[in-house]
Amino acid sequence: MHISWLGSTAIKLQTKSETEDISVVIDPYKPENGTFPRSLSADIALYTHGEKDSITISGNPFTLSTVGECEVKGVLITAVQGKKEHQTVLRLDSEGMSIGHTGSQNGLLTDEQLNVLSGVDILCISVGDEKENPPEKVVKSIQTIEPRIVIPMAYKSDNSPSAAPITTFIKEIGIEPKKEANKVIIKKKDLPQEEMQLIVITKE
Repeated sequence: MHISWLGSTAIKLQTKSETEDISVVIDPYKPENGTFPRSLSADIALYTHGEKDSITISGNPFTLSTVGECEVKGVLITAVQGKKEHQTVLRLDSEGMSIGHTGSQNGLLTDEQLNVLSGVDILCISVGDEKENPPEKVVKSIQTIEPRIVIPMAYKSDNSPSAAPITTFIKEIGIEPKKEANKVIIKKKDLPQEEMQLIVITKE
């Protein structure tokens, strides 16, 4: 599975079923600042805070922006209610691995969200909002979920110049990060078995 970070809460996944490669885009958006692809092609497009201000996704993708559970091209998608009416929290299961995505969720997670996210292999979590979601709360959520790999998102970038820098979160969680270029490749056999791993991906 290939994972890229596109800024803010936007994540691009390249996964595969038994018969085909599948492209998944989460939270594509039109940024007020910085760079972002003018268009993306995807088989599946998912939104954790609605489709407003999204860029156009080509490829006639399956789209989900509400609470629900479905299987598309072998990818199991679970979306549960976020703290605000228009928000969702996501879990995807593919290639024998599970991926959680907290979207723009602030504060500690609800019991329903924890039921879906607990024990995921990979957790993509927002870390840049120090006012609404301070680092200690982010770390507490991570410790409750107990993922094998943490991928931070929504920290300071050209798209989010006022967000907290990634160093603030790294200091709080106390794990030396594995730094990747604009893409990380994760295979089930390579998942850490004991200590949790922190992977920081350069914005694509």
